[in-house]
Amino acid sequence: MSLRERNMLMDRSGMIRPGENLDLGLLNQYLKDWPEFEEGVSIEQFPSGFSNLTYLVKSGPQEFVLRRPPVGADVKGGHDMKREYDLLTKINPVCPYSPRPILHCADKSIIGDEFFIMERVRGIILRNAPPKNMPMTSDLMHSISSNAVDILCDLHQIDLDKNNLWELGKPEGYVQRQVTGWIDRYEKSKTDQLPGMEELGAWLSKNVPNSQAVALIHNDFKYDNLVLSLDDNSEVLAVLDWEMATIGDPLMDLGTALAYWVELMDPPALKAFNLTWMPGNLNRQQVLEKYTEQTGIDTSNINFYYVFACFKLGVICQQIYARYKKGLTNDPRFAGLIGVVNACSQNGLKALNNDKISNY
Repeated sequence: MSLRERNMLMDRSGMIRPGENLDLGLLNQYLKDWPEFEEGVSIEQFPSGFSNLTYLVKSGPQEFVLRRPPVGADVKGGHDMKREYDLLTKINPVCPYSPRPILHCADKSIIGDEFFIMERVRGIILRNAPPKNMPMTSDLMHSISSNAVDILCDLHQIDLDKNNLWELGKPEGYVQRQVTGWIDRYEKSKTDQLPGMEELGAWLSKNVPNSQAVALIHNDFKYDNLVLSLDDNSEVLAVLDWEMATIGDPLMDLGTALAYWVELMDPPALKAFNLTWMPGNLNRQQVLEKYTEQTGIDTSNINFYYVFACFKLGVICQQIYARYKKGLTNDPRFAGLIGVVNACSQNGLKALNNDKISNY
């Protein structure tokens, strides 16, 4: 499920279209002072994603990616281009899977909002359908899913002290702030009565755990934020979309990854957005077991984090759907997102009632 915009790259079956509502003259004028860019850049928009707008910038033989906030977005604390740029600048030297940032522009007169530009990593991104000419064998899916968990484990074991990363977040009280904040976001973006979302929000507010572990967390870790190698389709070259990365409880990150990790028996509305349900993939329980073994982190209370993540994903979809209902975007993909919100709540309720994260 693509709930935040892609940072860099389409898959080989993807399409890109001309950049919309961007003044190429102003952009070229701005970029001429940067040594990475030649005179006369071209720009095209990536079509995938539901939030931040992402563009391919071509300058001679080189290619870059430009990110800007969506039109009409008013999400507090969201779509902060400067924060994402600064974070990438800080973590790129110590996290080999993060893209290299090039520049940030706060002048909204250039393209209509602030933006930043970063490197483009060529590869394959798994979205809602298998890429053309890429056999999605059971062995390949097993390798991709296993490698993805390895990278999440590696991320959570980056030494915060050695790499001076503590300034990237405020881990004390992080879980409580997240629960309170996402419940508030849901209340402000509601368009329909969904009892499941109400029930999850009420339960979460009463069951916030005392978190202990602290790590650098991505907060949007899923297949369509991974760039796979063109030569070895199981190899992950880069992790995209660091917009919500911070220092906090790693189980919040794991819970989010598990909520995105759709299984075969999950609601069809969720399976339409990614490929983790295909044969060969680890299931959610196997992801949890592999993560626990490799990190040594206590995951005994993972059900809370998974339920919270299901609620959070529902809220993200709700916010986008609310923008659609207000007429701030006419993208036809957004019309059915209310069904995805309900599906997220149903997955959360199932985990709450059965006290397990997997349907296996």
